[in-house]
Amino acid sequence: MGISGIGTAGYPLTGYTARKMERSVEPGTVGFMETVEEKAAQGRAADMDEKAFEMVDPNAPQEVKDAWMDAAKEVNANGMGIRSNGMMSHISQMMVQRLNKQLKGETENFDILGNTVESAIRATKKALYDLEHPKVYTPRSIEVQQARIKEGEFYRAFLERLEQL
Repeated sequence: MGISGIGTAGYPLTGYTARKMERSVEPGTVGFMETVEEKAAQGRAADMDEKAFEMVDPNAPQEVKDAWMDAAKEVNANGMGIRSNGMMSHISQMMVQRLNKQLKGETENFDILGNTVESAIRATKKALYDLEHPKVYTPRSIEVQQARIKEGEFYRAFLERLEQL
């Protein structure tokens, strides 16, 4: 019988079970739970990439959406800075474009990418330019700097796919 997570021998149950599982798994094999967690994480990331795309332009052509999803999967980031847990890592340039539309009074049309591949290329090039040439220097934490690097990688991967269409 265990009390407060401590087994009968006085060892925490998690440590005991973890050691027991390590001994029972053959070297080079992946455990069932690790596989399940990895698949769940991939599903959450794909859901957040889809959500990010819907925030940018729900009316964009399917080929633009496919390019977005492919780039997000490759880079493990999306143009809105939304992580797999649903939290934003930082304010991305696509988010800035969306907020600018709101400030101009456009409350229903958030189609940042437009309705053609060419308009999506223009919007992505603008976001990448704005990311690489900030108007004002703002000190940023290491985490935000890393997120902005990933954002730039995403824009370049997305542009590469769009230009192949």
